[in-house]
Amino acid sequence: MKVIGVIGRKNAGKTTLTERLVRELVDRGLTVTTLKRSHHGLDLEVPGTDSHRHRLAGARQTVLASDARLAVMEETPRPLTLDQILTRIAPCDMVVAEGWKAGTHPRIEAWRSACTEPPLCLSDPTIAAFASDTPHQVVPPSFDLNDIQALADFVCSI
Repeated sequence: MKVIGVIGRKNAGKTTLTERLVRELVDRGLTVTTLKRSHHGLDLEVPGTDSHRHRLAGARQTVLASDARLAVMEETPRPLTLDQILTRIAPCDMVVAEGWKAGTHPRIEAWRSACTEPPLCLSDPTIAAFASDTPHQVVPPSFDLNDIQALADFVCSI
């Protein structure tokens, strides 16, 4: 299982890049899992529903199952690291992790010319690639933000 991160500043195009990269990798026949890091409180359950009531009653895990989808909500005593989360997912060919700026996994920085702050890769030499809507002089390999095939080739080669 390979892991690639997609990072960047606010409104830099991380989610659009993640979505397009996942679609390209799946079209190439790979099984892909995505992880999304959120800095906001996370509560996907509607108050008053059975599963919400189960969680409020103290269930450590609440599993919602339908004929087509399974969702597992789990209470954690502390934030989990990316490596800890990776041990909990089903086997796949590629994990695309959006939002984990730090770590040892290779990361692609998304950056748009509308960003008011400088690219992260200027101060973080561990970023593996840079994808922008405008040409930029940066140290990691640089790609056009819209050249998803080239980015997918890069991801598959690392």
